[in-house]
Amino acid sequence: MKKIRIVTDSSCDLNKDIVEKYNIEIVPLNVAFGDDMYVDGEIEKDEFYKMMANSPVLPKTSCPSPERFMRSYEGEEDEILVITLASKLSGTYSTAVLAKNMFEEEYPNKKVTVIDTETGSIGQGLLIVKAAQLAEEGKSLDEIVNIIESIKKDVVFYGSLETLENAIKGGRINALAGKLINALNFKVIVKIGNGEVKPCDKARGDNNSMKKVVENVCDSIQEGEVKSLAIAHANCLDKALKVKEMMLKNHDFESVMISDLGAVMGTYTSKGAILISVL
Repeated sequence: MKKIRIVTDSSCDLNKDIVEKYNIEIVPLNVAFGDDMYVDGEIEKDEFYKMMANSPVLPKTSCPSPERFMRSYEGEEDEILVITLASKLSGTYSTAVLAKNMFEEEYPNKKVTVIDTETGSIGQGLLIVKAAQLAEEGKSLDEIVNIIESIKKDVVFYGSLETLENAIKGGRINALAGKLINALNFKVIVKIGNGEVKPCDKARGDNNSMKKVVENVCDSIQEGEVKSLAIAHANCLDKALKVKEMMLKNHDFESVMISDLGAVMGTYTSKGAILISVL
């Protein structure tokens, strides 16, 4: 049985235990505060959110170099599966494909396949875990690719943003309107899918916003379906545990994963965000 090397980028927000369990290769993106460039994961989460809060401008994220991806393809495996952040959200997918072409030219006996998940963070993470499980079951690379391509539209992914501070800094929302929404304690509900992050609702206060996100996700689950659940939080574990409790009151899940939002996604959500995804 051929072993398959599974590679992804750091926007997947998988926790360390999962990465180690399935031997997943993580290629880090970059985060810059002005002229200071960091590799995603280089800054501790608490420190990152402090730096971001104190920065007058939004940190800038950038995709890994093709060389960084090529290094991640190296290994004893002849087949490599790369699962990336949505191509509409980042140049990471294109860079991974460029690296694939360069790598296969240098190593013609190797095969690299790149999948655009059309999502990110834990939605992407759930697809990666599924691919790793299929590889452990002995599925071929082509079989895994076909399955992941066929189920990636089934990923349901919603989130609640604690503040619009980063949307204001990034110029994505009018500063006056954003400050007014924050002052009124409204939390924006977003839906992630088809390569886009779209506001879809709002709620006043944390409890109501978490309730709405849970309702949106639970409404997508048919009676009798057993899904995998992933919850990510931007430096607010207490909220994540509360959301987990709320979800488990509604459904049983095959597995439950709670993880920290990394610097890439945290840059856009800001501190206090909660994301929920099921597959």
